[in-house]
Order: sequence, then C-alpha cells, then structure tokens
Amino acid sequence: MGPGRNTHLRNVAILLVLALAVWLIPGGDTASTTIYNLLTVVFVAGILFFGYRLYMEHRSTLFMLEDRMRGLLYASLGLAAFAVVATSRLWQQGGFGGLIWIGLLALAGWGVFRVYRASREY
Repeated sequence: MGPGRNTHLRNVAILLVLALAVWLIPGGDTASTTIYNLLTVVFVAGILFFGYRLYMEHRSTLFMLEDRMRGLLYASLGLAAFAVVATSRLWQQGGFGGLIWIGLLALAGWGVFRVYRASREY
C-alpha cells in the first residue's frame, strides 16, 4: 500500500527543520558545504570502485579485444571523464558550451557502443 499521510508529513517536517538549522545557526552554511564535499568524495570513490570491479571482472574480455578497439574504449572513457569534470565550465559558457558538452558525451557514447558492437561480431 505504501506509507501513510503522516509519514510524508513527518519527512517534510524533518527537511524543513534541517533547512532552518542550516539557515539560522551560525556556521550552518560552512557545515552544509563540508557535508556536501564529504558526500561528493564518497560518491566519486564509489564510482571509482565500481569501475575497478567492472575492470577486474571483465579483464579477460578486454584483453581479447583488438588493440584498436581497446584503445577506442579507453579513449571514450577518458573523454567521458573529461566531459564530466568540465561540466560546470562548459555550461557556464552558455549555449555553445552546452552543445560541446553534449557532443563530447555523445562521441564517448558512440565509441563505447562501437566497441560493444565489434566485440559481439564473429
């Protein structure tokens, strides 16, 4: 059935109390920035660990790829990482920066898809 109405009201009240604490308590802005930075580090560490596990589980498959396809895969992943790192700077440039960002991610996606298709051909 799902949670009741009181559960939703309680969750909204908790969020409002936390927002008021950040707004009214001296140093709340600094504390929220610190918590944000810690959560970002944990999130990035989780992504890196996930990538490491994927690499270790599929290492033999990667080594069976042709050198050209493996190079394309690594270059595409590097391009995607570059685009993610440069997201804020590209979006600050306006519409043209956003188009470049979308183009970089599309090119990286095409490279990964191309390697996937090549690995499934006989």
